[in-house]
Amino acid sequence: MTPRGPINASLIISISAILMFAPLTSHAQQRKPRASTATPTVAASKAITIATEPGAIVWLDEVRRGVTDTAGGLELKNVSAGRHSLRVRATGFAERTLTLLPARRGRVEVKLTRTTDEAELSFQQAEELREKGGEEPRRQSIELYRKALKLRPRFPAAHIGLARVLLDTSETNGALEQIDAARRDRPVYPEASAVEGRILRATENNKEAIASYRRALSEARGFQPEAHAGIGIALKETGDYEGAAAAFQKAIAQLSDTEPVLYQLLGEAYEQLGKYKEAVAAYEKYLQLAPDGKLAPAINSIIEQLRIQAAEQAAPPND
Repeated sequence: MTPRGPINASLIISISAILMFAPLTSHAQQRKPRASTATPTVAASKAITIATEPGAIVWLDEVRRGVTDTAGGLELKNVSAGRHSLRVRATGFAERTLTLLPARRGRVEVKLTRTTDEAELSFQQAEELREKGGEEPRRQSIELYRKALKLRPRFPAAHIGLARVLLDTSETNGALEQIDAARRDRPVYPEASAVEGRILRATENNKEAIASYRRALSEARGFQPEAHAGIGIALKETGDYEGAAAAFQKAIAQLSDTEPVLYQLLGEAYEQLGKYKEAVAAYEKYLQLAPDGKLAPAINSIIEQLRIQAAEQAAPPND
């Protein structure tokens, strides 16, 4: 059977959505993952339940893991053993970061304090508007980021947020200026390097983009899933599917199954390599985590064909 072409993900989901790791809305947080032979698993992992303000955004090791419910709770599954950094932000409250010691598991209460800091409040509003998408929310978010920076000139996170929204509006030069500004205040900044990689890749400078992503990984001592995913996409676009698959696997392991789209990207890389069994396993994992996801219809339409190709590939040759 002639191999079919991979799913054209660019027609269904934007690259910015892939790399910004937007908050999960359903299946990735609700379903229990099963082990897959094609992808890494999380060893010795446990669950942590965050108890804080309703609607708070929660990051673990600088990876966004979700938003608390109306009661202020959020369960974080697949938390590996060891020390972790927990960051929590809720609108109208001062952001808080704390260290979770290796023995800390179960329920973790995070008390937040209300803030009247205008720079912080403007920044929070800008972040909310940027995540909504759309021309008008983006315009408003740009104004609010600039207001936050006027009130607090040394505000690296606001520079990065502004860089992201300027990239979304194709203002790549302005976005790169914001990266430079963030680094002046915070020279070692993995997220800044990862976003720089996205900007450079958007301008078709894949070689320089990969260098920025690798800088992000060096600054983060290897733990920077946005950079791993960015390297994977850049390598896929240059035809290095083996390298792309390896990068996607690293991103998947670091995100603990919270971004199903990475399994689609991994499956596509395996298809290009003619590894149909591995491609099927990756696509099945996407469907398990996001059965109603944007890519599910396309994957469902071709997965049977891939199973046939995998069986033909595994069959012994005829004498």
